[in-house]
Parts: sequence; structure tokens; C-alpha cells
Amino acid sequence: MPAQPLRARDGSRSGVKIGERPMTGDEKAGMDNTVLAEIQLILAEKRTALASLRTGIAVFALPLSVLSALIATSKYYDVVRVLPFLLPLLVLNLGLIVLGCYLVIHSISRIRHHDRLIKQLKKEHSAIAEFID
Repeated sequence: MPAQPLRARDGSRSGVKIGERPMTGDEKAGMDNTVLAEIQLILAEKRTALASLRTGIAVFALPLSVLSALIATSKYYDVVRVLPFLLPLLVLNLGLIVLGCYLVIHSISRIRHHDRLIKQLKKEHSAIAEFID
């Protein structure tokens, strides 16, 4: 037999909507575990976005270091003679710069999205908010 909703002294239900019954301790613990699992999943996705950000920064830095080495050693070669090698290298470096920028921008947008989701869960479940920064 299902548990009946609690009634206040005036006969009204105490914070329970019509057709609902108050949650037992086990149900609250199950809901808390579900919310914690959701937060753990979001934090795992945020770690993945941070790893992608780190990769984007590294991919962006590689062409800059190659170009700086080429500029530093430019007095040892003639640009016109090595142009067939230099043009593909510059195109590859441009592609790496574009890829690095894409990874960084996409990662930052994903991190912000995950932060908004966590903030929303903190607002909905204030009992768990004290454990999350």
C-alpha cells in the first residue's frame, strides 16, 4: 500500500503536489547519486575539453617555432632557390595555425557550456551545491 502524503494541522498537504507523495530517504539518496553522476560526467567532458585546449595550443605553437627557426637561419640560404620547399611548408604551417585556432576556440566554448550546466545543476539541487566550486 503506497504511503499517504503528510498533512499539516490545517488539513493541507505540506509542500506536496496533488497526486505526489513525499520522497523517502532512499529515493532522495538515489536522486542525489544521479545528480552526482551527472556532475561527474560533465566534469569528465570538461577535462576532455581542457585536453583539447592543450592540444590546440601545442598545434598552434608548432608552426610559430618552425617559422622563427626559418627566419633565424634565413641568411644561410637563398629564398628564391628554396621556394619549392618553402611554399608547401608555409601552407602546412597555415593549416596547422587554422587547426590550432579551431581547437582552442571550440574547446573554450565547450568549457563554458559545461560550466553553465554545472551552475544549473547547482541551482536545482542546493544540497549538493556546497560540495562543488
